[in-house]
Amino acid sequence: MRKIGRTTYHIAVIKGDGIGPEIVTEAMKILHLAGEKFGFLCQFHEVLAGGCAIEATGQALPEETLEACLASDSVLLGAVGGPQWDTLPGEKRPERALLGLRSGLDLFTNLRPAYLQPALAHACPLKPEIVGEGMDILIVRELTGGIYFGKRGRTKVNGAPAAFDTECYSVPEIQRICRVAFESARKRRGHVTSVDKANVLESSRLWRTVFHEIAREYPDVTADDMFIDNAAMQLVHNPAQFDVIVTTNMFGDILSDEASMLTGSIGMLPSASLGATRLGMYEPVHGSAPDIAGKGLANPLATIASAAMMLRYSLDQPAAADAVDRAIAAALADGWRTADIADASTPEEKILSTVQMGEAVASLL
Repeated sequence: MRKIGRTTYHIAVIKGDGIGPEIVTEAMKILHLAGEKFGFLCQFHEVLAGGCAIEATGQALPEETLEACLASDSVLLGAVGGPQWDTLPGEKRPERALLGLRSGLDLFTNLRPAYLQPALAHACPLKPEIVGEGMDILIVRELTGGIYFGKRGRTKVNGAPAAFDTECYSVPEIQRICRVAFESARKRRGHVTSVDKANVLESSRLWRTVFHEIAREYPDVTADDMFIDNAAMQLVHNPAQFDVIVTTNMFGDILSDEASMLTGSIGMLPSASLGATRLGMYEPVHGSAPDIAGKGLANPLATIASAAMMLRYSLDQPAAADAVDRAIAAALADGWRTADIADASTPEEKILSTVQMGEAVASLL
């Protein structure tokens, strides 16, 4: 039975494919060190999911992996997928493990903070006059509904092969994700923007109606709407206008990747997938990057920041979470960079490997 608040936490670890094992190893080191500093112990239990699981068991998500995750206090995930599995049918590809974990653990909320570290302002592709004093956005993405989980299939239209995917949301699904967004906004700057396509999609029209019904429960929070195409444009035109963005599974997937590039690198964005309990799954937003796997080039900071989110949301260790976040900021302020966030002015000795960046954060923790 899961019990939060004890001194020992059981963490299921899915290192996954590509750069996954490299970045997760660094995050595990940071969690271990945080435990030593703040008086708790993390026991790691490695399980398989994704391409490596297909190779070992024939399944992207073995039943024993899901059972181990359900029995844990939290789950740390690297990344899954790679070109060697791209020819598999959709239901058998490594990425199906992610959908299976989200649904199997009932993780309906995905929190993706996009924060521009002051030390990385140079890496932001936007002009300084657009970024201003920086950006701090929380994208709240619905994670277990919508088109990714809707009915899909192949058919024929006028005799020609065709395919379909269905976007479907129920009122309770929309209500619970909107409440997460409003509760989050209360702890931030008090502003929620709902992103939809209500001018075209019936599912978005229902989403917008329910969003405003929930907004009446939070009179202290400013609520507004934006179409997805406009939101994508506004993120690069004036990102500072956003505080909390709440949106559907597919739109959240797209917007969070766009927001990640405004932070300087997709290697900087953490995420937390949460449900109704403290059990959560924590992973970087980026993929498995097979082209740089095994070369020591991967940026582990998003995974380390995801571990900090785990400390905050699942393990009830906010002081440890704050310390990890400060160590990441301090490492960047000291000029340490992995290749993806370095620029022409970065001294060669300041460009670190995956392991070296993990060590830099550890030394400051």
